[in-house]
Amino acid sequence: MTVDKTEFDPDFESLRLGMLLRQFPEHADGRCEVRFAADDEARLSHASWSTEGDWFVRAGESGFKLYLMELLDSLIQYRAQCGQSCWKKGIVRISRGAMSIDWLVDDEFENG
Repeated sequence: MTVDKTEFDPDFESLRLGMLLRQFPEHADGRCEVRFAADDEARLSHASWSTEGDWFVRAGESGFKLYLMELLDSLIQYRAQCGQSCWKKGIVRISRGAMSIDWLVDDEFENG
């Protein structure tokens, strides 16, 4: 039995991030950076947050943090399943009403 690799959709990640931000418009104007990493099983292993003011607390109370962590876990699995070379580390940035994700090669995490 052969397992077919899923074809990667380059717009999927930005679409899902945009959907999440539209669900939580109260967090769109905040400034936040989330650095995250995955384990060898293609699952989210940890994340660190840098935010301004009480944004972090409000994001936790509203459920936004939980949904973002679940989405990151799904995106990690998706990229690994599709055979993308970068899936173990990344940075999510929220600023000026937009949310983006940058995937990093292994040695960029500490220095990037």
